[in-house]
Amino acid sequence: MFVKGITAAGHSATAQAAADILQAGGNAFDAVLAALFASCVAEPVLASLGGGGFLLARPHGGRPVLYDFFTQTPGRKRPAGQVDFYPIVADFGTAQQEFHIGMGSIATPGVVRGLFRIHRDLCRLPLRSIVEPALDLARAGVPVNPFQHYIAEIVSPILLSTPAALALHRSPGGTGLAAPGERVPQPQMADAFDALTREGEGLFYQGEIGRRLVDDCDTGGGHLRMQDLEGYRVRIREPLHRRYHGFELFTNPPPSIGGTLIAFTLALLEQESAGGMSADSAMHLAQVADAQRLTQRMRRDQRVEQDLDERTAERLLGHALVQQYRRQTRDRHRFARGTTQISIADRAGNLASMTLSNGEGSGYVIPETGIMMNNMLGEEDINPHGFHHWPENRRIASMMSPTLLLADDGRAWATGSGGSNRIRSAILQVLLNLVDFDMDIEQAVEHPRIHYENGLLNIESGFPNETLEELFRLFPEHRLWPEKNLFFGGAHTVSIDTHGTLSGQGDSRRGGVAVTV
Repeated sequence: MFVKGITAAGHSATAQAAADILQAGGNAFDAVLAALFASCVAEPVLASLGGGGFLLARPHGGRPVLYDFFTQTPGRKRPAGQVDFYPIVADFGTAQQEFHIGMGSIATPGVVRGLFRIHRDLCRLPLRSIVEPALDLARAGVPVNPFQHYIAEIVSPILLSTPAALALHRSPGGTGLAAPGERVPQPQMADAFDALTREGEGLFYQGEIGRRLVDDCDTGGGHLRMQDLEGYRVRIREPLHRRYHGFELFTNPPPSIGGTLIAFTLALLEQESAGGMSADSAMHLAQVADAQRLTQRMRRDQRVEQDLDERTAERLLGHALVQQYRRQTRDRHRFARGTTQISIADRAGNLASMTLSNGEGSGYVIPETGIMMNNMLGEEDINPHGFHHWPENRRIASMMSPTLLLADDGRAWATGSGGSNRIRSAILQVLLNLVDFDMDIEQAVEHPRIHYENGLLNIESGFPNETLEELFRLFPEHRLWPEKNLFFGGAHTVSIDTHGTLSGQGDSRRGGVAVTV
């Protein structure tokens, strides 16, 4: 069968939009932009033009390149007493987490600048053609699936915080959130998409949309000014590049933090041998958990978030520091964050791994656009200096880590994940499954996971009982989750084998699907 490409994403409508563009003759980068627009409609809690993200792109025959269009701190900080900024509690069932929203939680958005830069550099089709599937989705409405309904309920305090936020999610027949199966048309979002394709990115960063956002921030307790929007730039970066057990790894470089932490954990594990162990063995999982524990300790001890740059990353990944933490391994006895992942490969060999985030959303929607703005300044995980103490006019450090894995024989994988601090552990375990245990793509993505953080080992169900018993003994502070859960990320992944055959697997933890064209 002649295959044009494959996409793996967090919603069938997102993946199908990309597939439609591949079918129409677009390349992987055309398709990833189509999926970006579609995800704003189909996954409105997770994706928005008001947020930020990253694309790790490998053009066929070229070197991977990282497009950084993540959010930026504003250039001016209002006094805390003048800021609209307040907490809400998201209920995950097994755990609760506090987030902060309001106009004062909005950071400078980058998605619109990013998509236009990617289009200029890498795409083949006109932007109008690329956005067409999302326009159709927005006008008709996408039926709410059980996973999207589940995450909407988790962050319902945000979605119910303003009439405009609720309007993006309201049941057509009632006053509450839409139920599974109900459609929520987004005509204003469709109009905004259409206007952007006709008028360009200036509409958002210098024009009517941007002015309305800034005016509302000025009167409503936000930080953003026109200088922030006008001065925002996409950063083109050399990916963080490392080898692991004969494979090449490309991931998100500084100033984002996730790729550096993944590379450090792999460096700790590099001299460990998986020979004779299974992916389900307590010994292997204990090694992974211990490496996660030491990576977290290194992050704290080395104050990684403070001015992380390429030189800092080289020092952290250097032999001396890695050996120091490896010795600690040998001396030892043996929630959902608003993020979505899109991975695409096409027949020509182009690879695209894009990770998008709107935080959980600020509750503020730019009038007449359907664009919910981010709440990145209200995210505790990415504000290590504390709320209202962020450095001005700086890229916000992110755990988001779109990743490519390349083998010397021509095989290639594109992956990434949502899930806040669990992003790095989800990607790490997919990579280990592919490299050390030679799993196929479905097994690598769907295999049970663990995540160690702050003294607690979280364990996903599905491991053998004898493995669980040993992990409970080794890690007395643990939590066994009763079933697969979005807490453990959503690593939607695609691959190219030595014959050019394309495969993909959407992570079931986050409603993932894969579509072949």
